[in-house]
Amino acid sequence: MTFGEKIKSARLALNLSQIELAEKAGVTERSIYSYEQTGTFPKSTVLKKLAGALDVTVSYLLDESETDKRANIDQELFFVGAKSGFGYKGAREAREVVSRAAALFAGGELDNEAKDVFFQSLMEVYLESKAEAREKFSGKRRRKSNILP
Repeated sequence: MTFGEKIKSARLALNLSQIELAEKAGVTERSIYSYEQTGTFPKSTVLKKLAGALDVTVSYLLDESETDKRANIDQELFFVGAKSGFGYKGAREAREVVSRAAALFAGGELDNEAKDVFFQSLMEVYLESKAEAREKFSGKRRRKSNILP
């Protein structure tokens, strides 16, 4: 499914009109029409609001091969947390870590529960490590800047 088809499908599944979705997402009706008919992509902030209003993940809307509307919701929250705590670079690194870890399971026989536990642990360790590194390394800069006039 294309981006526009996914928006329309998710909207109809929630029995929302284009006007109602526009109100929930904080955009104009014309924008919703444009997303559905032409596949125009919104800015990232609007995309997040749109995904929230449709109760789907951002990755579901963006990835044409993704079929599960709620797949990886914990990962999406992790990426948002990484971005808010560590900026775009932190979010990009978080996505790379998860992507590389996912490659470990290609063709594997682990059940989804075991994979979820692994990824949850990985996300927690990543965020803790980033926070500790920030404290350790930015502390030196702060001390130097306090010494200099």
